[in-house]
Amino acid sequence: MNRRKFIGALGLGTAHLMFSNPLYAGNAHALGTSPVQRIKLGNSGIETTLIGMGTGVHATNRTSYLTRQDKAKSLEALEFAYDKGIRNFDLADTYGTHPLMAEALKKMDRDDLTLTSKIWFRGGGIPEKERPDADVVIDRFRQELQTDQIDLVQIHCMVEENWTETMKPQMEIMETLKARGIIRAHGVSVHSLDAMKDALKSPWVDVIHVRINPYGIAMDKPDPKEVVDVIHQLHNSGKGVIGMKLVGDGQLRDDSQKIDNSLRFVLGLGSVNMMIVGFETPDQIENYLARMERALSEMNKG
Repeated sequence: MNRRKFIGALGLGTAHLMFSNPLYAGNAHALGTSPVQRIKLGNSGIETTLIGMGTGVHATNRTSYLTRQDKAKSLEALEFAYDKGIRNFDLADTYGTHPLMAEALKKMDRDDLTLTSKIWFRGGGIPEKERPDADVVIDRFRQELQTDQIDLVQIHCMVEENWTETMKPQMEIMETLKARGIIRAHGVSVHSLDAMKDALKSPWVDVIHVRINPYGIAMDKPDPKEVVDVIHQLHNSGKGVIGMKLVGDGQLRDDSQKIDNSLRFVLGLGSVNMMIVGFETPDQIENYLARMERALSEMNKG
């Protein structure tokens, strides 16, 4: 099935055509029907829930939707996600959500959670011009989160094809922190196909964030097949794969059919271990959990 026919099938909502597409690895049947079922992030040693809550909606310079709206509402959303069984919370220095998460943690079992954060080494993105080494930054993260250990720390938003060379000193520092138990795993979030391919070659990458949806929106290439080919390779190499931008960085948020198509598409790949969705309200969380459960049930019947 070529891209044109595939997108046409998506538009018709024809799940049987979607799942007969060669982009799928055929491993979707291994999933149960619960959106908060436990999965393994590759060989990283981390087990967490199939869906996680992103906290970086419209985020930059240590602000995001959750930091800008009334704090009580944001805490309500975080606590609602936890009450519904979500055990993965995705943070970053650029989001400014560490203090908010620290407050929410007071009502959660920390040992049952996976906390992810990301270090910003590029220009802009955070208020300071300086970019301290990873050990200094991670120590600040732990203070902000009021936790001794962070489960996963990633280098944020890599686009260069040789980032594993330019970031090598920071990677070595993070490897030492992992050996000391300060972080459990390390990795990268990528924003280009070249950077994704560089991650594929690196044994240092335990877990990677990849942008993926069936429409090529806010992705590293407009043709999903090019991206999926590399994602399959990442998964087969034992790296944990986290899918992000499932609704095209919010561009699909008002199209119910395309949201469902995207969820079915990513769940059906068999090579994306879990997905992160940026939630703003309890209603959104409830809505996506129901959509995922429905999609998983359809896939299991198929």
